[in-house]
Amino acid sequence: MTRWIAATLLAFLLALAPGGTRLLAVTPDEQLADPAQEARARELGRELRCLVCQNQSIDDSDADLARDLRRIVRERIAAGDDDQAILAYLTDRYGEFVLLRPPVTAATWLLWFGPLALLLAAGATAFLWRRRSAMEPEPGLSTEEERRLDRMLAEAGPDAPLPGPGERPSAG
Repeated sequence: MTRWIAATLLAFLLALAPGGTRLLAVTPDEQLADPAQEARARELGRELRCLVCQNQSIDDSDADLARDLRRIVRERIAAGDDDQAILAYLTDRYGEFVLLRPPVTAATWLLWFGPLALLLAAGATAFLWRRRSAMEPEPGLSTEEERRLDRMLAEAGPDAPLPGPGERPSAG
């Protein structure tokens, strides 16, 4: 039983290890012979989104489409294309969604600045709410409630313990 727990824990830790999946996603038969070209391909692979996994780069993903995109990147590098030409080719083919970091354009302003706008709006709302609640006077007792309280205190006598918050005074 202890070995099973240790093996499960080890597998879990290896799955969480940074770069652990990256070594498994790109297989040796995909790699380019030139180390500089392979480094370029890996860097480009980190900038492109796997369209199946959506939150992984094609360099990290083991999906068939990611494998195809890695192959395309390596073919274009071997053909002599520069990084911008490769990104433009893939963007034309798959749209800007293939980029993990889309460019700041009018179409992506909401994506880039929407979270900041929501955070600022929430902060302003909280500030105004706190300010308004600090300005409002604490609600006091009505005249009827004050008379009733005075009557109850007089009936209880000077040595009677006062009820705590939320407690009802005892009847006797």
